[in-house]
Amino acid sequence: MKQRNLLLMATTLALASCGGGQPKEETSGDIIGKSDIRITDQRMTPEALWAFGRIGSVAVSPDDRQMAYTVSYYSVEQNKSNTELFVMNTDGSDGRQLTRSSYREGEPCWMGNGRLAYLSNEGGSSQVWQMDADGSNRKQLTHYEGDIEGFSFSPDGKKLLFIAQVKTVQSTADKYPDLPKTTGIIVDDLMYKHWDEWTTTAPHPFVADFDGEGISNVRDILQGEPYESPMKPFGGIEQLAWSPTSDKVAYTCRKKTGMAYALSSNSDIYLYDLTTGQSSNITEGNLGYDTNPQYSPDGRYIAWQSMERDGYEADLNRLFILDLQSGEKRFVSKAFQSNVDSFLWNRDSQSIYFLAVWHGTTQIYRAHLDQTEESDPTACRIELMTSGIHDYASLALCGDDLIAKRHSMSMADEIYRVGKETQQLTFENKHLYDQLEMGRVEERWMTTTDGKQMLTWAIYPPQFDPKKKYPTLLFCEGGPQSPVSQFWSYRWNFQIMAAHGYIVVAPNRRGLPGFGVEWNESISGDYGGQCMRDYFTAIDEVAKEPFVDKDRLGCVGASFGGFSVYWLAGHHNKRFKAFIAHDGIFNMEMQYLETEEKWFANWDMGGAYWEKDNAVAQRTFANSPHKFVDKWDAPILCIHGERDYRILANQAMAAFDAAILRGVPARLLIYPDENHWVLRPQNGVLWQRVFFDWLDRWLK
Repeated sequence: MKQRNLLLMATTLALASCGGGQPKEETSGDIIGKSDIRITDQRMTPEALWAFGRIGSVAVSPDDRQMAYTVSYYSVEQNKSNTELFVMNTDGSDGRQLTRSSYREGEPCWMGNGRLAYLSNEGGSSQVWQMDADGSNRKQLTHYEGDIEGFSFSPDGKKLLFIAQVKTVQSTADKYPDLPKTTGIIVDDLMYKHWDEWTTTAPHPFVADFDGEGISNVRDILQGEPYESPMKPFGGIEQLAWSPTSDKVAYTCRKKTGMAYALSSNSDIYLYDLTTGQSSNITEGNLGYDTNPQYSPDGRYIAWQSMERDGYEADLNRLFILDLQSGEKRFVSKAFQSNVDSFLWNRDSQSIYFLAVWHGTTQIYRAHLDQTEESDPTACRIELMTSGIHDYASLALCGDDLIAKRHSMSMADEIYRVGKETQQLTFENKHLYDQLEMGRVEERWMTTTDGKQMLTWAIYPPQFDPKKKYPTLLFCEGGPQSPVSQFWSYRWNFQIMAAHGYIVVAPNRRGLPGFGVEWNESISGDYGGQCMRDYFTAIDEVAKEPFVDKDRLGCVGASFGGFSVYWLAGHHNKRFKAFIAHDGIFNMEMQYLETEEKWFANWDMGGAYWEKDNAVAQRTFANSPHKFVDKWDAPILCIHGERDYRILANQAMAAFDAAILRGVPARLLIYPDENHWVLRPQNGVLWQRVFFDWLDRWLK
């Protein structure tokens, strides 16, 4: 239930630096490779969806001639996955697989000697390895006690920066050594849980000397302090950066713990001097998120992403630079009224490429530091570099071009070379696309109840016949401020919904980025307001079409989308015949106390429910879905993971119980081993089967 946490992972920047954090999944004892699945009727199935190879990290060699990248493969039968390394020329030729093992081998990085460094858990823990570019001469470089979660070599190649967990909370067994088997957890402050884990450790950045064979003289940049850098739950090596002179490390840190951490989103960028061992704060005074520092190639500037307000995790994500010579700070993306999702310095240090969503697609932009907008001489000129109905998802330099991942609602990530012309380099899943017929994706604009224009995506079944009538689904987005762009999902996949014979309606309702700051911010403190009226506008407008069966409308969504489903179930006035809510908020008062990051609840809900004089908070809690259960009249499926500590599973259990007690047909799908997502293959297939069993039962 957070824009920062729930933005699709595809928007994470693949930087030229190495290594990065990703959600952990089990690896297999057997080798899992590209699937040879045969699809009989050209329609997407759950098994076909899990057969896709998933392209991950991409790294371009220093001479721009080669790129290394990872692909993860999943086995539904084994219920596990492994990740393999590939290399290819950057013109798309001579692609080859370097590894073929049962281990998770990823986060490739080119070393100065032309070799590849990467992470592998081959020895039982995740360590840094190296190999020749043809896959030969594999060698383990680190033997650190514990997992290395991300890494980056210094520009001079003499040091290694890496991420590892440090213990920050004394365990119960530490306090009572005569009770080594006790499972009790003693809690004395807030932030005792986070995302999907009990908080006992924090990631720290370490620096070590590197002699080409191994590491020595390991130093904790945070010097044992109980803070986290990078920041949980998804921060990785992108939150750390080497200076070009290899004598400083920039790092992201929120130097708070316990209740202070739970009440504030204020993080800063610090510069650690390897010579003195001291850190300095370069963003002190800015109250919101400051993250993801990058030095310019010439070393004069440092750039980072910055939010202005404390406690507002969906604030405008701005691109800032600091001139390290003059001390001047500059708001680089001032002329762009949407978030900078990730960025990359150009080699000339005079421009910065960045990814951003606007009007439902994520494109590549370039900010020119030496040019200004005609309308505002204080604003850098912003140039749109790409276009099309797709999302770009990563950036790496390649000569005068860029190497980028790209996806859409009809295609998973593939790698492209972007320049004067755009060239697709990888065809990882072509053998599947050749067997599938995708549904048409249509862009529709419609007028909302307050007279604004709203973009809505409509996805039609394969072999769509406008003379027929189709059951139709309203998709409710999560976040709450995550864009409905051209994303590809392995769970909320619009093409598999269309393949099952449903039209999908996916509106960019109020409270989503890509349509200006005012549109994005209008949802906070007003969950039951205009955003819900926008949902009704979307489904009502599409339902006017003769090919939509008004008597077979469904409503589905997760996280804030799950809240939306629970809320709409009590306000829909007989529109919908079936609902599905995944990881949604049912009782707002309980959510305020149950969620771990209280600053999010304070901002989005307006405050605590006991603040009787707080009009915004009282409006929020008056719109809690549980207060409208007496209006529920359509079947509802509730899904939740018990390791979801952002929105606890008792929310779905309570919603299910309420429906059953009221005589409303209901079903509950609970995962004891899943968090806010569903990561395991068999759980994912089960999710799809239960999802469509429920819809088909009530809408067909």
